[in-house]
Amino acid sequence: MNIAPPQPQHGTLTHAEVVSIILGVILAMFLAALDQTIVATALPTIGHALGDVVHLPWVVTAYLLAATAVTPLYGKFSDVYGRRITLLVGIGIFIVGSVLCALAPTMLTLIVGRFIQGLGGGGLIALAQTIIGDITSPKERARYQSFIASVFLSASVLGPLLGGFFADKLHWSLIFWINLPLGLLAFLMTYRQLRKLPRHERKHRIDVLGGIILLAATVSLMLLLNWGGINYPWLSIEIIGLAVVSVLAWIGFVARLHAAPEPFLPLSLLKNQVVRTGNISTGFSMGAFIGLSIYLPIYLQTVYRFSAGASGVALIPLMAGTVCGAFISGILMPRVRHYKRLPVVGLSISTIGLIILAIHPEPLPLLALEAIFIVVSMSLGTSLPVTTISIQNAVPLHQLGMTMALMNFARQLGGAVAVAIFGAIVLGLLSHSGEGLSHENLSAAFSASTVDFAPTFRWVFIAAAIWFGIALCALIRMEERPLRSTIGEAPPAAME
Repeated sequence: MNIAPPQPQHGTLTHAEVVSIILGVILAMFLAALDQTIVATALPTIGHALGDVVHLPWVVTAYLLAATAVTPLYGKFSDVYGRRITLLVGIGIFIVGSVLCALAPTMLTLIVGRFIQGLGGGGLIALAQTIIGDITSPKERARYQSFIASVFLSASVLGPLLGGFFADKLHWSLIFWINLPLGLLAFLMTYRQLRKLPRHERKHRIDVLGGIILLAATVSLMLLLNWGGINYPWLSIEIIGLAVVSVLAWIGFVARLHAAPEPFLPLSLLKNQVVRTGNISTGFSMGAFIGLSIYLPIYLQTVYRFSAGASGVALIPLMAGTVCGAFISGILMPRVRHYKRLPVVGLSISTIGLIILAIHPEPLPLLALEAIFIVVSMSLGTSLPVTTISIQNAVPLHQLGMTMALMNFARQLGGAVAVAIFGAIVLGLLSHSGEGLSHENLSAAFSASTVDFAPTFRWVFIAAAIWFGIALCALIRMEERPLRSTIGEAPPAAME
């Protein structure tokens, strides 16, 4: 990996130390990203081995629930107590959860282990981005976004392959045991070097009540989005109850933000124009992409009649395109004045690509379909470094942890909402209510159906295009501020 040496203002950090820190935190990020993709293909084997298929969806839900809920907490704690201790605690909790999962004798134990894993893994991605922000200036930082995108591409490709191989050829517990050497390596690579990180934390008081309300609001919303239309009908008493609890909790959290002497989420972040519009853009664009990554395999298997393996191969260009787009945008961003122009064009092209699929959801020639996948994902990829670096560039360093946690929270929440909406569209057009189905067995259920799903997925593509359009509008509104060339400068004002 060819990483340029840091600027002189890093002081105590040498080029080798910066490289070691970046490699360590990227490995920690890979640890969390891999765990989100490696489990799905092994779920049938796990359910058969533990003799419990009914509660199998909770193996995925428990992790996502915990990881999304604690992401803002990690950001706040890192700003208050420092990045090093927060990251190491996250890795440690993740390893403990992995061991519990690997040794689980029952489905309940496995679900508890997955929840603990989520408590640890929820902050790893945001913390890795924060630490890279601590040791590089915004101009330097853009070039690292391609490495970050490569982490998610590798996890997307390797996860399903490793999960299937371990479950079929060896033993399903290896999908959790593999986290031990990876986690310990990440821990050792960062344990000593992170002592030399520049410290930006200030004296704070943790708003415990605000944090509890935020957890309640997030958990109830995530349960609503994961259960609605899948485990329970949308108008069931369970879903309506969760909706009421979530709305009341979010209202309470907003009230607490204005009442607390030092609110859990600084109001200055919410009032920051770049942070606000940048999070809207990345939440909607990545949310739509996450939703498509869940439902495109079903589209390929029901409309194109691909096998599960063939659909996975067909989606590789979709995953690889984001890395290529992020790499191009990351290289160009520090070299041009108006760095928003490329992603604005990119998101426009992505929206057009989805509109084309909506107009013609029936099977296209494979080459044409793959070309659309590449164009849509590569164009989307151009926006990832721009929104991330722009948000980091607009806040002081002592708020960087909370800022990155907020951005990743927006992406995860956007993905959960998109999956729920796309699922409601597809399930709503079935002849049954969909009760008892899960996102993990939808493909098998749909493949056994004789219904023509092409018209159904037209509406999925329309919904995704609308989400990309909202992301584009937010990106256009986001202020384009000069990138700082040093670490310690105050956030710049908007360009004239």
